[in-house]
Amino acid sequence: MKRISILGSTGSIGTQTLDIVRLNNDVKVEALTAHKNIDLLEKQIREFHPRVAAIWEESDAKLLCERIKDTDTKVYFGMEGLIKAATVKEADIVVTAVVGMIGIEPTVAAINAKKDIALANKETLVCAGHIIMPLAKKTGINIYPVDSEHSAIFQCLDKHNPIKKILLTASGGPFRGYTKEDLQKVTLEDALKHPNWSMGKKITIDSATMVNKGLEIIEASHLFDVDIDDIEVVIQKESIIHSMVEFMDNGIIAQLGTPDMRLPISYALFYPERRYISDERVDFASLATLNFSKPDLDVFEGLKLAMLAGKRGGSAPTVLNAANEWAVAKFLEKKIRFTDIPYLIGKALDAHEFTKNPSISDILSLKKWTEEYLERIKI
Repeated sequence: MKRISILGSTGSIGTQTLDIVRLNNDVKVEALTAHKNIDLLEKQIREFHPRVAAIWEESDAKLLCERIKDTDTKVYFGMEGLIKAATVKEADIVVTAVVGMIGIEPTVAAINAKKDIALANKETLVCAGHIIMPLAKKTGINIYPVDSEHSAIFQCLDKHNPIKKILLTASGGPFRGYTKEDLQKVTLEDALKHPNWSMGKKITIDSATMVNKGLEIIEASHLFDVDIDDIEVVIQKESIIHSMVEFMDNGIIAQLGTPDMRLPISYALFYPERRYISDERVDFASLATLNFSKPDLDVFEGLKLAMLAGKRGGSAPTVLNAANEWAVAKFLEKKIRFTDIPYLIGKALDAHEFTKNPSISDILSLKKWTEEYLERIKI
């Protein structure tokens, strides 16, 4: 029996993880958490009967307690609640599907509790990869990537041969082929229309700015112990090739599949076993062609900034990520323009006081500094 805890069960990855649970009768859900979707969390509790549930606000936790008082599920709130869910004794593996830097502390707690990690929260490695990966090695736990690209790389690895280069694919988002001038006219509604993937709002915007691909470069460098310079972004607009690995003889292995996040989720949960997901498959005859191109770093400045922050390391990726989180939230509220997102990231990176080897405490302080700094900038 596989026993799992899901941090962020009401989001896109969380709900698709529960789809996988429904397909398999040998999985038990031990904990569920949500940010604020109390109605969906209640439904999930009643369906999956977890030992522990958590929601961010104390007032929501009190309301949830009242609603589910006829169940045996214990309810917690805030960071304490996330950590309770991440460390619940009975769980074997924790799916970290919360959005943003809030995922760092519960991931560290889960690793210290010797839980395997199905990692969907890329911010954890972007900001704290220099802490997380050595800690995972020390405790002997496994980190299984859930991001489609990192799962693809993981599936392409050859234990007998080292990686020469990672070819990290990207769809290019809804604005592939746009000029700088075109991006000035982009609306929130435009940015939320991803051509291939169905995702949460934050990651959909990150895909549109291509900051997401920059974060994935940093994540991949930590996960697979590869230098930033040995990770190349390739636009693959159909989202059929999810990433590739090149070896010393210049041979390349690619992982292909439909754009369905249930595949990497299932692979992370049941590795090395592969299980049924759906009847949908790639039909190469109807597909006919696959298209490739290079990203335009002059147009997608967020990707360029992320690559530079990744190469610099230290505190730079944390400030990059914190600034992006802040700016995307403002864009989703229609308080700034689409092109303000990379502008604000660049301002924060230039202004911050660089730290070579930040601790978890330093990382959380940098997040607060970044948010306070950006609040003072007039757009």
